[in-house]
Amino acid sequence: MVRETAIGLAAILLGTTALLPATSLATEPDMERFQLERSGDHFIRLDRQTGAMSLCEDKNGNLVCRMAADERAAYDDELDQLSRRMTALEKTVAENGGASKLPTDAEVDRSITIMERMMRSFMGVVKQFQDNAPDDKGLPQKT
Repeated sequence: MVRETAIGLAAILLGTTALLPATSLATEPDMERFQLERSGDHFIRLDRQTGAMSLCEDKNGNLVCRMAADERAAYDDELDQLSRRMTALEKTVAENGGASKLPTDAEVDRSITIMERMMRSFMGVVKQFQDNAPDDKGLPQKT
């Protein structure tokens, strides 16, 4: 019975020691999160988790980093500009009662006339190609 207890205790201790390295890894900081690249006399630090970039330099043995101007600020500016444009467009639509400005009958008629002329010209070119096409009846069948 003592031997069974000792074996059970050994199994518990063995299982516990197997878990210890896993718990210590969980508490360590992520060593793969940041990437440093040398750029002249500076370093560029990339945070792989957030995408933020920092410009770093060595001052008296310490690495001092400051935020670099990145594309995120430009993206946010563009987003703000588009938001302002969207608000202005929504305001214009609301002022017009939700109706868009449709073309007048004269503008529609003029557009149709232009399209008709274009199609007649195109069909004339097609007819010319058909009239100038060589006669394929005299050629032997190649299949």
